[in-house]
Amino acid sequence: MIPAKKSPVFEHFFHLYNKQLLKRHFHGIYVKSPQELPKNALFYGNHSSWWDGLVWFHLNKMFLHHNIHIMMHEKGLNEFRFFKKLGAYSVNRNQPRDIALSLQYGAELLNSGKSTILFPQGDEKHQELRPLGFLPGIVALSEKASAVPLLPAAVCYTFGHQRKQAVYISIGEPHFLSSLPGDNRREKSAMLERDFTSMLDELRSAVISEQTESFQNILL
Repeated sequence: MIPAKKSPVFEHFFHLYNKQLLKRHFHGIYVKSPQELPKNALFYGNHSSWWDGLVWFHLNKMFLHHNIHIMMHEKGLNEFRFFKKLGAYSVNRNQPRDIALSLQYGAELLNSGKSTILFPQGDEKHQELRPLGFLPGIVALSEKASAVPLLPAAVCYTFGHQRKQAVYISIGEPHFLSSLPGDNRREKSAMLERDFTSMLDELRSAVISEQTESFQNILL
């Protein structure tokens, strides 16, 4: 497992670069959050684009303001090792011991007041694909940090009336492990998947019908 090595200086300059990069490719990143955010959380969302990590980084800098980390494939982190300085740490799903180490590392971050991002689908998949196919790792991680809320964030990429694409992000209500129905990890994960699928479909419908007045643009 490759641990994170956050660098505030590197984060600052990367944010300036990333903001300009996003502005070249998107006309807006729009966010809706119906509740006051907790101080730290296990964020989870759909993984449907190469842009996801950069969009999440910008979301945190401009909106969440958490000391945030993200779990990445070991292969991807080895290829782009600078992500360690932004809070990325690795997992190798082909190695059970590595999975255990990554989950323990993530739990230590959460229990120390930090936040982490997890993509329960495991791999990048088209945003229209159903079922989403959540893996039980999210529940396994939550079991090790049960006092920390699970916070869903659905992401929808779209082309509309402008040349550039846009991103819409809907942050949902928090869940706690103790309130999830089910007798085991798979059942609890299935509940999270059903709830998140409804949330993602509602976001998609709002974007298609252009009912997005409640979203604020954070790409300014």
